[in-house]
Amino acid sequence: MNTAEYDTAHTARETLKMLRPIIVCIRTYKAFSLLLTFLVFSLVLYTVASPSTAEATNSAEVGTRHDTDASNEQTSASGKSAKHIDHNSSNKSASGMVRVNGGTFWMGCQNHLFPDADPAHRVKLNSFWMDKTPVTNDEFSQFVKATGYVTVAEKKPDAKDFPGAPPENLVAGALVFTSPTAPVSKRSHYNWWRYVAGADWKHPDGPGSDLKGKGNYPVVQVAWEDAAAYAKWAGKRLPTEAEFEYAARGGLDRKAYAWGDEFKPKDKWQANIWQGTFPYKNTAEDGFRSTSPVAFFPPNGYGLYDMSGNVWEWCQDWYRADYYRTFNGTQIADDPRGPKDSFDPSEPSVPKRVQRGGSFLCSDQYCARYMVGARGKGEPSSGSCHVGFRCAKDITGG
Repeated sequence: MNTAEYDTAHTARETLKMLRPIIVCIRTYKAFSLLLTFLVFSLVLYTVASPSTAEATNSAEVGTRHDTDASNEQTSASGKSAKHIDHNSSNKSASGMVRVNGGTFWMGCQNHLFPDADPAHRVKLNSFWMDKTPVTNDEFSQFVKATGYVTVAEKKPDAKDFPGAPPENLVAGALVFTSPTAPVSKRSHYNWWRYVAGADWKHPDGPGSDLKGKGNYPVVQVAWEDAAAYAKWAGKRLPTEAEFEYAARGGLDRKAYAWGDEFKPKDKWQANIWQGTFPYKNTAEDGFRSTSPVAFFPPNGYGLYDMSGNVWEWCQDWYRADYYRTFNGTQIADDPRGPKDSFDPSEPSVPKRVQRGGSFLCSDQYCARYMVGARGKGEPSSGSCHVGFRCAKDITGG
């Protein structure tokens, strides 16, 4: 008999020893003798077996796909692995967020499709919280109502920031995608983008648009400083670029997409991206020509939605096209927070922040930056109809 068997037998004997006087007394009532004995033994077996069953369940190990803390992964009833919030943490108040346990992963792309995401390098991160979805119109509306905040797109541009610009051009507004009616050159994005007066988060496509029926859609037309202001109000922050990619991978290290290496598994779209001929013909095979409700498409391995496609998402970091080349391939970067400044060779005089995830406008014919290691960029004071954000939060006390 091993130790576990001995402990179980000993516990049963001791329990029966305590119950024996009661059983002897009641046996005088012969009509109830058999029934009572059955009930007593059932109680004993339940008392002894239940802790063992719970212990066996809690001790089950599930392998991780990143080099992560094993407690970050649990097994669902279907047998599939899934990441879950650690409910034993003191951060139980992080509503609408998923705890992502720290670990080491390969960051960037290895196929040289995107020079600014090359070379891939190893990164180690601490644990953090991440919003399950991009911030929605309803959530941003709560922020505005509580604070009276006015977004950048709602303010008239300052003439000092745009020397030489005609006064009639200095009007509040933002960038809106306008699909051409025929094929155009993809060398200039001006062929499909235009600045629309009156476009803002409440009117994402201009004065004639609104948010009716779109409370659970991602808020767009928010500049980086708008996103940072919301995050501060919510007691959170914007994620670092490394955190975003780590979370987007969902445990699938060195994969092309947030869901694996197959672009369209089982012939099902995994994200809201462009289908058809960019930029003039969108066939909307995935059901959407513009943004989609958050969490419409399947989550990744960590239970996070829209980490690819739908809207680009602002990150905390400054953007430098040469940033990844500063890492030593033989060392592990420890919780990188991005470069100290920005440099984009296509616009050297314009500082930019990192954007991640791609959007509904990304296409394999033009952008393809829904690929999980790809990078994006944006001028911090500019909003557009395909850029939103989500928040992150440090782990404290657990």
